[in-house]
Amino acid sequence: GALMNLAGNNPPNQAAMVRAGAVLPLVELLMRGDDRAKAMVAGALWNLAAGSEDQRVAIAHAGAVEPLVELLRKGDALGQAYAARALGSLAAHEPTRAAIARAGA
Repeated sequence: GALMNLAGNNPPNQAAMVRAGAVLPLVELLMRGDDRAKAMVAGALWNLAAGSEDQRVAIAHAGAVEPLVELLRKGDALGQAYAARALGSLAAHEPTRAAIARAGA
């Protein structure tokens, strides 16, 4: 939850987190973590994706779309809610919107 809170509605923190390379480890945790970790990661990715187009592209290029769709399908209620929000933010980028549709969301 800490990264989610740091990224929340704070563009300088969002950009710094992406520049520091936080996205790839978050996506790895999204794929391998327990339900709570996956939900918190999805929340952090939602907050990061709410920032700039470059951040949305970085998240998509790190491979977040498919694990977010999987969380949307099979996660607990909190994970599903944050995954839906993250995917909604990522969908603002047209190529990522197409990837989300291909992944089945």
